[in-house]
Amino acid sequence: MERMLATPADAEIILKLYELRTEAEMRKARAWMTGEFWPANADEFFAVASNPGDPHNAWLRQVLTYWEMAAALVLHGAVSAELFVDCNSEGFFLLAKLEPILEGIRERNPGFMIKTTEMVGRFSAAAQRYEAVLKNVEARRSSLPAKQESHGQYAYPVKP
Repeated sequence: MERMLATPADAEIILKLYELRTEAEMRKARAWMTGEFWPANADEFFAVASNPGDPHNAWLRQVLTYWEMAAALVLHGAVSAELFVDCNSEGFFLLAKLEPILEGIRERNPGFMIKTTEMVGRFSAAAQRYEAVLKNVEARRSSLPAKQESHGQYAYPVKP
């Protein structure tokens, strides 16, 4: 990817994305998605994603659509890809975390995390970030404690 300087408008978008991530409910949703929710298969994923009665359904949708929206901003040229990658890793973390079950999810939802995936495929900085995050996720997955009774949740507290 050709290195280009980000503009002040790019910086404003990055700061706004950060501000949105700090909203109280979003912080709780992100803590749950990144720390507690480790589905072992697509069925465990859809037990939450397809169940509006599940208390975590809204959090799952909130976090995933946030990161897909952010990736779309990059793909459509609204924000510098390099600046975005330098300032964000959580979307890459979620893609890496769900990678082992991604095929199963996409069998039922073909557009799932497609913008983040496209960003990784289009921008070398994004691909490099994803590969680094993927290694960290694999190490973290191997050190997780035993699962609780449902929804791929693990038995350890997550601080918001």
